[in-house]
Amino acid sequence: MDEFRGLYIKEEEIDALLNEETQTSPDLANPQLECLSKRLEVLQAGIAERNKIRLHEGRGSRLRQLADLFHLTPLEVDVVLVCLAPELDLKYEKLYAYLHDDVTKKRPSIGLALTLLCPTVEARLVARTHFAPEAPLLRHGLVTVYAEASERQPPLLAQFLKIDERIVHHLLGFGQTDARLLPFVRWREPGPAWQDMVFPEDEKTRLEQLMEWHRETGGPASRSEGLVLYFQGSPGRGKWTAADALCRKFGFRLLRIDVARLLHGDLSFETAARLVFREALLQQAALYFDGFDLLLAEDEKLRQSRQTLIEELEQLRGLVFLAGQAAYEPVAALHRKVFTRQEFPLPSYPLRKRLWETALDGQACAPLDPAPLAGKFRLSAGQIRDAVATARNLALRRGPANARIEMEDLHSACRVHSHHRLGTSARKIQPRRGWSDLVLPEEHLTQLREIANAVKYRHLVYGEWGFDRKLTLGKGLNILFSGPSGTGKTLSAEVLAGELGFDLYQIDLATVVSKYIGETEKNLDRIFREARDSNAILFFDEADALFGKRSEVKDAHDRYANIETAYLLQKMEEYEGIVILATNLRKNMDEAFVRRIHAALDFPFPEEEHRLLIWQGMFPSEAPLGADVDFALLARKFKLAGGHIKNIALHAAFLAAEEGVPIGMPQLTRAIKREYQKMGKILTDGEF
Repeated sequence: MDEFRGLYIKEEEIDALLNEETQTSPDLANPQLECLSKRLEVLQAGIAERNKIRLHEGRGSRLRQLADLFHLTPLEVDVVLVCLAPELDLKYEKLYAYLHDDVTKKRPSIGLALTLLCPTVEARLVARTHFAPEAPLLRHGLVTVYAEASERQPPLLAQFLKIDERIVHHLLGFGQTDARLLPFVRWREPGPAWQDMVFPEDEKTRLEQLMEWHRETGGPASRSEGLVLYFQGSPGRGKWTAADALCRKFGFRLLRIDVARLLHGDLSFETAARLVFREALLQQAALYFDGFDLLLAEDEKLRQSRQTLIEELEQLRGLVFLAGQAAYEPVAALHRKVFTRQEFPLPSYPLRKRLWETALDGQACAPLDPAPLAGKFRLSAGQIRDAVATARNLALRRGPANARIEMEDLHSACRVHSHHRLGTSARKIQPRRGWSDLVLPEEHLTQLREIANAVKYRHLVYGEWGFDRKLTLGKGLNILFSGPSGTGKTLSAEVLAGELGFDLYQIDLATVVSKYIGETEKNLDRIFREARDSNAILFFDEADALFGKRSEVKDAHDRYANIETAYLLQKMEEYEGIVILATNLRKNMDEAFVRRIHAALDFPFPEEEHRLLIWQGMFPSEAPLGADVDFALLARKFKLAGGHIKNIALHAAFLAAEEGVPIGMPQLTRAIKREYQKMGKILTDGEF
């Protein structure tokens, strides 16, 4: 038995391998090297023959395509072949090991590759430049240069070459995506056709013209400068859907890259970006960078990542979509590209109506008109699709046998899918009470219903009757509730929210007003920005703290206080939702603000007849009331607002529960005393 079997290679074995398809010429100075060169020529000939077949079938050569995509020289193509050989047939490992005179060196070294491919020393010296980091072979990661672990800083010729696995798959005709990219990329999925996209027609035409120009000047493999489209808009506005539909219409594949995942992945950003752009070339695909604006933050690491991406983008002569929420215009970059920004705002009322009709088409629905939904809820296309799916699930929950989507289901679904990000600066009030709980003069109730109708029919007035075109600002609804504490201002806001199907958020003024200059404006900007897509009612209680009268400017504090008020007025005019401001003292409100409100209600202190109704309506039917309770007496003797009566009723209920008796006059009188104490008033026994 040969104890060194596998640790060395016999010359006879090499001759046998080489003689499989080529005979060694006996008069060559290095017959094994010459035969290996001829063997590689046979490999090239085989590839060329297969290329002829592919061309005859209307398909291009994979090797030729690789050379065109990455602008490879003939020598660089031959280097790829030298590296490819052991991936196709393991016998080349033995051949390379023999030529290295080392059984462990089964991949070609740079020195061996140059010896095989360059006839003279001078040619080999010049060819060394093909292995520089900026040369195509290494820059695009077609081959990897590595040294043995045992060697430190070996000379270039002693380093080894290995073809990248993704390039092997490409040359063999396998189209799978590079496995290293899978954590943060995905190919498009079937979506709506471009002609079915609900999109402003003039903007559709403009995008079509740009795409047509790009297709005519060449795709990703062309030498045209390329097209970069920046799609700006909040999530769910249809940016990805539009890019997908455009690419399908014009025959481009589309690869989506999740920038957030890329940033937090295992690969360095530079490596990941290069692999992504290489994949675009190999697949002849367009790229869609979702969350590109994450790279716009003021952070040095993100700035470097953005620069890396832009540099790669500069080299790609193809179609690239950048998508984000923040505005972006390239500075000192992309000058050779055609760059255009396409905004994706919330769709207008007519478009929202069409989106609702499309989304509800084919669904089992009760007879309903989507126009009020389109008018009341400012939702994106994605939110509307999601809302219909949620409404369908709500209908099924009631019973699958006869599940029909009702308008109530759609209202609930719209609230679910409105983007609420107000939690840090506002308290959500769940509407539980209705019109029957309001005790107000008839004129006030009528005015509240008019306010509700202004929202219910805004789709008709603004959308169908064209008033939307007459207004650039002030399309929202600003309401002022004034009156003493406890007279029903918060309750009225709750009733309006319940009637309209909106969520109600009470703004926490402690998180808004700041003693530091400029902080109040920042907080207000954040609130209105977060509320923009929320479809919620904003309720500012004690609003005179924000909307107080502007003062005569005597010092810097006065000047900045006036700036805050002016800024708030500006944000209210820009906001298209509903804002309710409550104050105990209307006379403290700034007149400029009062001019900008659409409706104002002054809540009066309740008279005796209204106090009686409030007392009678305050106790649930399940609550045990004693026979001695005299609501008429309480209404006559105690001049209390509804908020105080609510507190008294609840306190008396807990006293009765503790004593194990029905709610009676003893408990009510004790509760009244406590409420007056809170108000800073003392009642004597003679007043009962």
